[in-house]
Amino acid sequence: MPLPLLQVVGLPPFAGPTVAGVALVYGTGILAIAVWAARRTRTAADFFVAGRGIGLLALTLATLASNISGFAFIGGPGLVYAVGLGAVWIVLPAGITGALGAWVLAKRLRLLAEVRPMLTIPDALRARYGSRLVQGLAGVAILVAIVGYMAAQVRALGIVTDAVFGTGLGWGIWLGAAVVVAYSATGGSLSGVYADVFQGLIMACASTLVFAYVLDVGSGLSGLSRTILSGDPEFLEPWGHLPPLAAASFFFVFGLGVLGQPHVLHKFFMLKDPLRLKWFPLLGTLALVLTILLFVGVGLAVKALVLRGELPAPSNPDFATPLFLLRRTPLLLAAVVLSGILAAIMSTMNAFLNVGSAVVTHDIPVALGRPLRDELLWARWTTVFLAAAAAVAAQLPGTLVAFLGVFGWGLFASTLVPALAIGLNWANGSRKGAVASIVTGLVLTLSLETAVFLRWFTLPAGTSIAGMTLVASLIVYLAVSSLSKSEIDPDVRLVMEV
Repeated sequence: MPLPLLQVVGLPPFAGPTVAGVALVYGTGILAIAVWAARRTRTAADFFVAGRGIGLLALTLATLASNISGFAFIGGPGLVYAVGLGAVWIVLPAGITGALGAWVLAKRLRLLAEVRPMLTIPDALRARYGSRLVQGLAGVAILVAIVGYMAAQVRALGIVTDAVFGTGLGWGIWLGAAVVVAYSATGGSLSGVYADVFQGLIMACASTLVFAYVLDVGSGLSGLSRTILSGDPEFLEPWGHLPPLAAASFFFVFGLGVLGQPHVLHKFFMLKDPLRLKWFPLLGTLALVLTILLFVGVGLAVKALVLRGELPAPSNPDFATPLFLLRRTPLLLAAVVLSGILAAIMSTMNAFLNVGSAVVTHDIPVALGRPLRDELLWARWTTVFLAAAAAVAAQLPGTLVAFLGVFGWGLFASTLVPALAIGLNWANGSRKGAVASIVTGLVLTLSLETAVFLRWFTLPAGTSIAGMTLVASLIVYLAVSSLSKSEIDPDVRLVMEV
């Protein structure tokens, strides 16, 4: 699908080279970080958890960059433009997820790494339940979700690369994947973290500047609201154009589901000083709120501009952000944000590649009782293989790739939230409960998402498969744990009681 976005918005001839030039400068900075990190990556611990030497500010920005991905800048504003304020229920949990993650999981995960040799989230599950089976099942679930999630990310990367450089979608996918591999396979999590810091700082500042131009569109939010109310009053209702159940499901799944996202949680192992975690909720929430200004603001502004006839209606909601940036903000700011979108997608891919390679080279071999001798070498080659597999999958029809991406978040949540988030805070959680909940989440998510995608049946409007499977796996975990015995090693129990 060709995407000559820079032509669609009617820009002058010099605009394309300007945007492409900024993107190249941005990319050069990322590759420079990769070279620096590669020289400091000598062990598997360096590759997977950055040698546990990351400061709190760097951790906060890296977590933000991995969490928001390209959705906050492309899909999010497009969704707001398409369905109204109902889309905001996805980001409403942002006010609590930083504190929730820190209080429920971050401290315990980091302290577990002090008492046990630990590189991954499945490692933490093995320590909690004393079971290689739990570690292996969690690894398999993570790997299945990552394959689909990365395919969607690589396709988004190809779309934006095509929009900026005019490469065509196929070449855009392979070019973007190659750049990610260049710094993921060499510097591992260390290059990923500092690339995320670079990207997070720029995007937090750029989002704030873009929001200033959003306010200028309608002389403030009140002006935007009056314009939208006169043309589409339902847009500004609490649910927007969404069924109430769908909006509520967004809040539940994205609020509680954040406790099962391994590419984000994995970063807590990297923190140098666990005592600094007390500041993470404040810093994380502030950074996320700044970024969300673009998510909400651009969607509102494009809706108002279209209603006033000052902007053509986007042929695809995902075009909302590029149209606004390239028509209503200075070209240099637009170029920085578009480049940042590329970097945001790449940072999330890097995090997934790091987690995925850890599953293949560490978690599954350890669960099978056959650990690899040179994990660092195998991890680098596995990173290349996973990126290539994702690029191949991204060539599939767009609807199929979207399907692969949709079940990723839900699969992470339904398989990891009960055993991990509940398990590290509830001493009665048992090994059998963990196994049952992971299997339940895996089987239900795959079967229901596949059945709905193939149209074997249709769910009621607003029903969320991710919400249903998360509730089911929580019930199974609690029920099976209540009927079976929990055994926790003394050092792990001490961490849970801190």
